[in-house]
Amino acid sequence: MKIFSKRRWPFIALIAIATLLVVAGSAVVLHKTSDTAFCVSCHSMSRPLAEYQGSIHFQNHAGIRAECADCHVPNEPLAWMATKLGASKDLLGELTGKLDSEEQYNAHKLAMAESVWQKMKASDSATCRSCHSFAAMDMLGQRPEARKAHPVALKSGETCIDCHRGVAHILPDMRASNASGAAQLTALAAAAKTDNRPLYPISTQPFTLASHDGPAAGTLFPAAELLPYRHKNGRTEAQLKGWQQDGSTGAIYAAKGKRIISAIVALEAAPQIKILATEEDSQTETSWHRVSLDIAVASDALIADRDKLWQQAASLMTANCTGCHGLTAPDHYTANQWTGVIKGMASRTSLDTEQLRLLTRYAQQYASDMKSTAQGEPHEK
Repeated sequence: MKIFSKRRWPFIALIAIATLLVVAGSAVVLHKTSDTAFCVSCHSMSRPLAEYQGSIHFQNHAGIRAECADCHVPNEPLAWMATKLGASKDLLGELTGKLDSEEQYNAHKLAMAESVWQKMKASDSATCRSCHSFAAMDMLGQRPEARKAHPVALKSGETCIDCHRGVAHILPDMRASNASGAAQLTALAAAAKTDNRPLYPISTQPFTLASHDGPAAGTLFPAAELLPYRHKNGRTEAQLKGWQQDGSTGAIYAAKGKRIISAIVALEAAPQIKILATEEDSQTETSWHRVSLDIAVASDALIADRDKLWQQAASLMTANCTGCHGLTAPDHYTANQWTGVIKGMASRTSLDTEQLRLLTRYAQQYASDMKSTAQGEPHEK
């Protein structure tokens, strides 16, 4: 028996031709919708287009341009198809006017950016690596910061998006994201304190003198190391050690000769500071005193794991600083230089005063002229 009769061949041919037309037409449509011209044709894309046109991916000395699809559409077939299907929600957003105004765009920008960052992180920045490869990099020909950072990233398994979040678009307002990390620290600090492990304030805190119920005796800065010896009625009594420059009793620093502020001490409390030793700073020819002060501070403002503070600070740096600089290694500057660098860049970020203090303290802890561990006190090299 013949499988196909002569009368069926025209019908089969018609189906085959129709199938080919549908497949070919779909392929053409899917690829055409990846063109930059199509991507930016929607009204809501006018803002990201302007950001992209001001970036190095649009115009550079080499004349190489990364189009929208180069960064946002992966080449792997399944991931490519999933991305194209997922883009239907963008069409829905356009039709419903989700991003019709500047205010609406800014309100959704962080969520959109975080979605892209998560996808790039999950794919090991596959779209970035389609052009950029560690194996192809001439690291000796790179700028000093990149020359330091890339070998570390390669060794630790970091991916492009960990450090380069703002290379084609202006970073969104990160205040909500920044605050979420602070909330996590607050939750950790709420745990009851019962032992005498070193403790660290998660934020700027007023303190009183130990065993005194008087007014505040000064202000304690984030990450200052405290050695507790008593926990009572929600307060922790502890010893604060540090350094004071000769003739200056208003500040206690974490290291000799470094402007790493641990505490500001009120004038009336200054006589309670004990001088333990005196050393000369050969670079500045000034005397520095090793000092201690017994203080009391709210227990629920202290945390035992300073690594958690550094993780939050590192996240703040990644989220707020990489758009312009890539990821600057803390040892790129000295401890004293970091104070001016962060102060100068503060107005360009979404960081508040408290977050800037923690970020400064973190950068100083691992500055080029410091030797320290995450949990120990910083020391001069």
